[in-house]
Amino acid sequence: MENKLVEINYNKNGNSKKTNSMGMREMQARAFEKRNSQHLLIKSPPASGKSRALMFIALDKLLKQGVKKVVVAVPERSIGASFKDTNLTDYGFYADWKVNKKYNLTLEGSEKSKVKAFVEFMNSNEEIIIATHSTFRHAYEKLDDKLFDNVLVAIDEFHHVSSEDSSVLGTALKNIIRNTSAHIVAMTGSYFRGDSITILEEIDEDKFDKVTYSYYEQLDGYEYLKSFSINYSFYKGSYLDSLHDVLDTSKKTIIHIPNVNSRESTKDKHEEVEKIFDIIGEYEDYDEENSIHLIRTTDGRLLKVADLVEDNPLVRSKISKYLANISDVDDMDIIIALGMAKEGFDWPYCEHALTIGYRSSLTEIVQIIGRCTRDSSNKNHAQFTNLIVSPDAENDEINSTVNTFLKAISASLLMESVLKPDVHFKPRKGDDEKGTSGTGVFISGLKDPSTQKVKDIVEKDLSDLRATILSDNDIQKAMTQTDVKVVNDILIPKVIQTKYPKLTNDEIKEVADYVIVDMGLKSGTFVQAKEGSEFLKFGNKLIKVDELSIDLIRQVCPFQEAYKVMSKNLDVPTLKIIQREIDKNKYNFTTEELLVIYPLIKRFVSENQRKPLKDSVDEYERRLAFALVKLNELRNKRGTE
Repeated sequence: MENKLVEINYNKNGNSKKTNSMGMREMQARAFEKRNSQHLLIKSPPASGKSRALMFIALDKLLKQGVKKVVVAVPERSIGASFKDTNLTDYGFYADWKVNKKYNLTLEGSEKSKVKAFVEFMNSNEEIIIATHSTFRHAYEKLDDKLFDNVLVAIDEFHHVSSEDSSVLGTALKNIIRNTSAHIVAMTGSYFRGDSITILEEIDEDKFDKVTYSYYEQLDGYEYLKSFSINYSFYKGSYLDSLHDVLDTSKKTIIHIPNVNSRESTKDKHEEVEKIFDIIGEYEDYDEENSIHLIRTTDGRLLKVADLVEDNPLVRSKISKYLANISDVDDMDIIIALGMAKEGFDWPYCEHALTIGYRSSLTEIVQIIGRCTRDSSNKNHAQFTNLIVSPDAENDEINSTVNTFLKAISASLLMESVLKPDVHFKPRKGDDEKGTSGTGVFISGLKDPSTQKVKDIVEKDLSDLRATILSDNDIQKAMTQTDVKVVNDILIPKVIQTKYPKLTNDEIKEVADYVIVDMGLKSGTFVQAKEGSEFLKFGNKLIKVDELSIDLIRQVCPFQEAYKVMSKNLDVPTLKIIQREIDKNKYNFTTEELLVIYPLIKRFVSENQRKPLKDSVDEYERRLAFALVKLNELRNKRGTE
């Protein structure tokens, strides 16, 4: 049984595909307005035209801003094709994008020779080079930072960068930002990694102007795609025994099988592919020229199937070449992949992204979903399905399966917030202020940001902060509980404290209020009443939009509905297993959480004239009590040292 956790409908207004007098689509024009920024971060979904946006900006910097060179770094060779020679003048721009083939280092050749060519380029009069992240990293180690003065460095799929010292790419970029006059353009569809590691240190990130083009804007502006859904299905045993329940061979589908090192894998990826062939139908023929398999379904349709799990480099080269030249909807039906067909892979006809096993990185899920959300005349609906293992008491890896379950809810909540339109909101200053979901809503009790730092976070970083919050392990464990006070007063401020360690307690509280409102509005549904009033629906609860307040929104758990939907086809024993696993480590506190809880304990004692009790029926009070025990342990330990 499949759970449809998210379904979003779009208006097909065509805006995201229209071009202006310079040949720029909506997102590209928005990015071009910021062309004079020295450090620019473009956050925009797959298929929105980031590569061409970079061409416009880079050519302007070369021709009008005095930049002497452009370095474009992409995560893998196949994505280099997005930056091939492009005619722009025929569509109204004032220059064409041309790359000397010698310096397109994403073509054939050894890594050693490419590094040598990169070093040569930096000391030449050539203007544009395309290289992989790997080549860029290795070449950087042989170059003096000063060679990057007045050079534009463009990093595609920027979420590959990490602020950790062990990240060569992250260190290279940090040095270039801090030690040179280089211009930086960073491009990504998801400015978060899905783990606890930041992409840039705060001191570097503050230098960037940001251009955001939302997933909703992109999909709402299509011509054909009308709706998108996120579905989940659970299995026990082997996923191959349940795959037929979620695979619809009438839909153009990419199947991502699990990594061979994951618990979901059978450890024989080639045998898995053969069994998937059997699930599709009866094997009929093999196209030797293009390395494509032909399989006949039980209802007589002959399907073209590509196996990207294949290890043979010659075969893979044939398949890749064939896929790169697809021009008709009938050229391909099903693609089976493992690590490929994610970032930068373009198959517009794809209707269904079917992924086996949860992907630990939310970024990876965003990228996989991007494979089926291209606009194409053959589809009006796109779907992402995740087939994941069900928590089972008899399974030795119960903790892992429970974490998978919780992360799946988290990923769905994140994707729902990414795919839905933003609801603009502001503090209510007077009773006469009225608003709607379309024009913006007013929130009573919400205060204006008191400092510039809070204002910047609220205006520029709420979507990234939301992703960080949903990636947090403690937040994910809290999705099964209904104690909203723990989530809003302790766990969300803890994440904010970790992400922005320089904020004061008052600033953390202000940011938390805005995040809670943002997540609350995203998790609800706006409903128009017959008499014209508009309501926000949370589950079975209706709140009149004109009466929204921070206190009312704080009473709503933004995770509750998602947990309810995900739990629909899990039996009571399984749900008890999940709760028991979560309870095991409920009161393990991080330093950041203790910093947030300490003033709450003081407030509790002041208001109640007693300390919080560990056996209280109130989960919030119990958490404060156990935190107090931990704080006393730490105080005693320091006193004896």
